Amino acid sequence: MLCLIIGLAIVSAIPVINLASLGYLLHVSGTIARTGRLRDGFIGVRKAGRLGGIILGIWLMLWPARFLAAMRDSAVIVNPNGAGGWSMGLWIVTGLTSLHIIWAILRGGKLRHFVWPAPIKFIRWIGSTDKFTNARDALWDTVSELQLPYLFWLGARGFAGTLLWLLIPVGLMILSSNIASNAGILVSLLGGLLLMGVLLYLPYMQVWFAKENRFSAFIEIATVHRLGNKAPFMFWLGLLLTLVLALPLFLLKVELMPSEITWLPALFFVIFGLPARLMVGWAMGRADRRESPRHFTLRWFFRLAALPIVFGYTLILFLTQFILWNGPMSFLEQHAFLVPSPF
Repeated sequence: MLCLIIGLAIVSAIPVINLASLGYLLHVSGTIARTGRLRDGFIGVRKAGRLGGIILGIWLMLWPARFLAAMRDSAVIVNPNGAGGWSMGLWIVTGLTSLHIIWAILRGGKLRHFVWPAPIKFIRWIGSTDKFTNARDALWDTVSELQLPYLFWLGARGFAGTLLWLLIPVGLMILSSNIASNAGILVSLLGGLLLMGVLLYLPYMQVWFAKENRFSAFIEIATVHRLGNKAPFMFWLGLLLTLVLALPLFLLKVELMPSEITWLPALFFVIFGLPARLMVGWAMGRADRRESPRHFTLRWFFRLAALPIVFGYTLILFLTQFILWNGPMSFLEQHAFLVPSPF
């Protein structure tokens, strides 16, 4: 799970490619909504653990070469003409280390494969006739199982659909900052009221889109409304987690981060965003399996209880324009619904 979160954070910091991280979060919530089981949302955890083990094994195996490189550099400083032995040793160790790493990955990439080279098995592998074919097929299967094109396409469509929902209210809030009069206040209020209405449905419109895998699902408000009537408390809880967990992350957008460490704050965006996606998907999955709606008093109670949540989020979002790096344009950086990254 740790490897998965770190991987999502790194992907979230890469422009354009970060749509795949949004696609993964949508895929998680859509899968839970489709199956109704929360455990089905932990997609790719084993693959991420294997990849993390490979990275850890490579890092450990490179330490001898790093040590020899440091000794060679020191020898060059002391005696530039007498470092040939260190250079030769560095080349030999680097070559053997590279061969060992490739062999460990071909065997499965587990940590024990990096510890013991299994020389007898290596000799048998060298003598086999289909070694390169098996390696090619294993690499292709591993890459195809990641579903990167699907996640990217899902994230791109989810980004576009979400942006269409947010464009008018957020656009009005941005426009009001350029109008220095009472008209600016009215425009800002109108944008805030529209945003509150959008927030009531947007988390579940995203899940419904991911579940159905249709872009037109973004406009099927009546269907999502009927599902909300079947599980009002779960829908309220999912909305609460989505908005409340997004609030502390605004502090990480106060100052522009250097591009080299953008993945580090993105780590917190993934950590805070993933539980909300899991809960929202679970809420829709529970609602989709219930036959009849709850009593109208229960439905209206949680509808009214959702209003303070969306009002508080909208108010805090409006105030953040005075402290965030991008000012009013930061309204477009809706990390609760778009890419889990500060910028």
